[in-house]
Amino acid sequence: MRKTLTVFALTVLLGAFPAAAQGTYSIDTTHSNVGFKVRHLVARVSGEFTEFDGTITADFQNLDASNVEFTIKTASIDTGDEKRDGHLRSDDFFDVENHPEITFKSSKITKKDDDTYVVAGILNMRGVARPVVLNVDYLGEMEAMGGTRAGFEISTTINRQDFGVSWNRTLDKGGLVLGDDVEVTINLEVVKQEADDNS
Repeated sequence: MRKTLTVFALTVLLGAFPAAAQGTYSIDTTHSNVGFKVRHLVARVSGEFTEFDGTITADFQNLDASNVEFTIKTASIDTGDEKRDGHLRSDDFFDVENHPEITFKSSKITKKDDDTYVVAGILNMRGVARPVVLNVDYLGEMEAMGGTRAGFEISTTINRQDFGVSWNRTLDKGGLVLGDDVEVTINLEVVKQEADDNS
């Protein structure tokens, strides 16, 4: 009976660490997306970046050995309106000619509960580097399509003014066209790199 309880306890303990806890994972961009929302007048307008890349090095039993790096191509912004996208690529917003990439590099990863993590790091956008905190939900792992795949949903809110994205317009009857807070949601399907499978 004691042996059975010991085995059960070990199983529960190991189960607290996701199967995706070991190795380096690259992003499957065809099954991932980077989206955002910002207030426009009285509604929220959404968009996405279609070109991005990154890696997750995961060791959930030693979070200090884990890290996340992410890069977004600013020119790939897509809000479904060519005129608006052209304005967003200009120096009023992302200034893509001078700042072609947005980058994030983690500095600390902490566990919030069984499948939720908090990732602190530095976000560099438009030449401004500032600390941000990402909320990360681990969605699971499975063997599929010739590899080990894991899923993550990431969310955060940033103030665009903090990164020098300050364009706005005052309305005739008061108020501003755009809000400052930008809600970011990143859905990732990642694939374990083969070299880690042989370690």
